[in-house]
Amino acid sequence: MKITFHGLRQSDSLAAWIREWAAKLDSVYPRIQRCDVAVEAPHSRQGPAYRVRIDLTVPGNELVVSRDPGPDGAHRDPYVAVRDSFRAARRQLEDHVRKNFRGEQKAHVRPAHGRVTYLDAEGEWGLIDAEDGRQVYFHRNSVVGGVDRVGLGDEVRFAEEVGEKGPQATTVATIGGNGRHEVGRAPD
Repeated sequence: MKITFHGLRQSDSLAAWIREWAAKLDSVYPRIQRCDVAVEAPHSRQGPAYRVRIDLTVPGNELVVSRDPGPDGAHRDPYVAVRDSFRAARRQLEDHVRKNFRGEQKAHVRPAHGRVTYLDAEGEWGLIDAEDGRQVYFHRNSVVGGVDRVGLGDEVRFAEEVGEKGPQATTVATIGGNGRHEVGRAPD
C-alpha cells in the first residue's frame, strides 16, 4: 500500500485511518493486489477542501475512485473525505465482484457439459473442452468421487468459476454409468 500527501503535511493518524479503511476492503474481495491512496489539499478561498484518489489493482483490472470536494463543504475534514472515498471504492469493488464473479456463477441454470481432452501424467489436473468451445481447467480435487473416475475422452458436466488464469471447474462429474455419452445428442 502506498499513501501520498500533496499540499499537506504527512499525518500518521490520517495514514492509520486510511489503512483501517483499506483493510475493510479485504472483506469484499481479499485478492486486492495493490491499493494506492493520494490525499490532496488544494488551496481555495473558503479553506482547504480535500481530494482523495484511490487506485485499486485486482487480478485483470484496475479500479479508480477520485473524490473531489463537493459544494457542501463536507470534505473540509480530511477524515470525512477519506471515509467517503473508501465507501465509494467499496461500492465499486462490490460491483466488480458481482459482475465478474458471482454473476457468472449464478448465470448457469444447468451444469455446463464438455469432454476431458487432457490429463497431466501425474493426474493432478486436466482440461475440459466445453460445448461452447471454451477450454476449462480442473484440479483433481474438483472431480466428484476422485480423479480416478474421469478419463481422457469422458463426457462430463461441471460447475465453474473464474480462476486466476481463466475459467476453472469447481466440480467435475462424469455423465452416465461409464461417463461416455454424446455431447448434445438427444435420446432416440
